Order: sequence, then C-alpha cells, then structure tokens
Amino acid sequence: MFNINKIIGVYKLKNKIVLITGATSGIGKEAALRLAKLGAKIIYTSRDNQKGEKIRKEIVTVTNNENIEILKCDLASFDSIRNCCKEFKLKYDRLDVLINNAGVWDYKKRLSKDGIENIFATNYLAPFLMTNLLLDILKKSKSSRIINVTSGMHYGTINFNDIEFKHKFSGAKAYRQSKLGLILFTRLLAKKLEGTGVTVNCVQPGMSKTDLGRDAGSFSRMIFKLMGKDPKIGAEALVYLANSTELKNITGEYFVRKKIKRSSKESYDIDLAKKLWDISKKYVKLE
Repeated sequence: MFNINKIIGVYKLKNKIVLITGATSGIGKEAALRLAKLGAKIIYTSRDNQKGEKIRKEIVTVTNNENIEILKCDLASFDSIRNCCKEFKLKYDRLDVLINNAGVWDYKKRLSKDGIENIFATNYLAPFLMTNLLLDILKKSKSSRIINVTSGMHYGTINFNDIEFKHKFSGAKAYRQSKLGLILFTRLLAKKLEGTGVTVNCVQPGMSKTDLGRDAGSFSRMIFKLMGKDPKIGAEALVYLANSTELKNITGEYFVRKKIKRSSKESYDIDLAKKLWDISKKYVKLE
C-alpha cells in the first residue's frame, strides 16, 4: 500500500514545478494529490474550468498546498495545446517535471478538433506536440524529467498505411497503437536529449478503476470495473518516476509500476520511431 510518509523521507519535491495532464480524475488526480503533499508546485490541464477549479480546491484542502494552478487546455486541439504552452511559458521560466498522463479510449470513431482520429490525436500527438513545445524550458532546469504514461496493451505495430484507421476502425487497435507510439517517442526523444540533463521515461501504471474506459463499450467497462485496481496504486508509479533519486540518470526506459521491464520488440525499433516522428511533425505542423 502507498505510504506518503515513507515517500517524503526519500523524495524532495519542494518548490519543483510539475505540469501534469489528465489530473482531474483517476491516476492523474491521485498523482497530483501526492506530488502536492510533497511540496511541488502543481499545474494541471483541464478542458473545463469549473471542474478544474473544483479539483483545485480539493487538492488544496487535502494537502494544505496553495501552489496549485489550472491551465485550460483541450488535448484534442493543437491550437489549444499551443496556447496552453504559450501561457505556461509566460508565467514560468522553467519546468522540472512534465507528466503526459491524459488518455482516451473510444469504441466508436471520433475526430479531434483538427479532424484527426481522436485516440491517435489525444493519446499520442498531443503529448508529442506539448513535449516538443516545452523542451526549451525543460532544459532550463538543472535536472528535469518527462514521464509518458503508456500501457501494457502496446503490443503490435504502427499501421503507417492507415494510421488513423480510416478503412476499418478498431478502438482497441487504435489505443494499442497510440501507446506503442508513446514508447517509440520516449526512446527516440531520450537519444535526442542526451547531454541536456533532461530524462524521459515511460510507465505502465497498471489497469485502474478510472474514467478511461467510459467510452470503450460495455465489455471494456466491465473489465475495468472487475480487474482495475485503486488509482492510488498507479499514482505511486508516477510519483516514483517524478523524483526518485535512483532514477537521476535513467532515461529511455519502460517501467511497469516502479521496475524497468522489457517492452515489445517493435518498441525498440529506432527506425520505426524516426519514421513515426517525421509523420508526427507533419501532423502537428512542428518546425
């Protein structure tokens, strides 16, 4: 069981600036609560200011940490992500920890604000764009960390012939592909950031009873309900990766909870990662 008092004795997050997506519910919310208890300055994204403010007040009340801020951001919109990052950089001159936690899983095909298949856009392209837009201030911290939340369902490959599943949509396949994409992104970004002091790792926090499966169909909702664990358990992994002294020089790795594990064979293919990177740059119009 997660013991916050034990973690306090190991981790030092006082005055660290942490930006986390998907923190209004589930694992992200629990991680934000624990990071706030450890003294971090928490900034989290929310599409809904009213809901975001409700969560902010809850975190402040539970943790007695007043340094909690909301940034309005719709991760299904590239313009919204750009505006969010611009606002962040106007307020802060550094970023210590970026946690790309938000995710969706739909059984019906939906499109993002940019007309892109929504799982691919939200789960993969959004963190790809946000991370790249914030790299300059991540590099300004003495030692900063990027954490990408992935899944044990990442097995398979990238369907470059139909990356948005326009021909035949499958929510499960789209979800698996998005999470494989995040691991490939993590490994290639780690190589690109060598020597900068910025580390990037991905984590599979385990299946949790969260809102992730709410649009994934009745069967998937049942699986999440029956097999999902308390989000507090998954949140422990995010807190560990955020500032464990053991991980100071660890980068480009795949964690299952708090242990480095082997991911799928495809997830180590750097040529595959480079091809996906180039396609992603075109999608998000990144220079």
